[in-house]
Amino acid sequence: MSNEKQNEETGVTLGQHLAQVRAGKKLSLRQVEEATNKEVSNAYLSQIENDKIKQPSPNILNALAELYAIDFQELMRMAGYVRSSANSTGDARHGRVGTFAEYNLTGAEESALVEYLQFIRGRKKPGDQS
Repeated sequence: MSNEKQNEETGVTLGQHLAQVRAGKKLSLRQVEEATNKEVSNAYLSQIENDKIKQPSPNILNALAELYAIDFQELMRMAGYVRSSANSTGDARHGRVGTFAEYNLTGAEESALVEYLQFIRGRKKPGDQS
């Protein structure tokens, strides 16, 4: 396995992903340090985001996942702690956690968006013969 772990779908490294999410939340490195009660120092987070540290501890990843409201398991996978399995949960999530990061969606809002997407995908398209 490559030492530079990347998101299999987008080719984004863990560090790049975390930098994108942080930027989407409009947080500075120092704000992250303060929000995590210095569990994640701004210097350490900078090294992660610049891919100098490729496999931060699960405690650090958990603190960031909680702060950013993103999937801890996805961070663990990107850091190489957990292997990706196509059918591990049966959930066909696309892995683009940061898609709506700047909107800070609640669980109810995310569910409503998924429900609407299912509705759109289920509509008959003009010319369908089914």
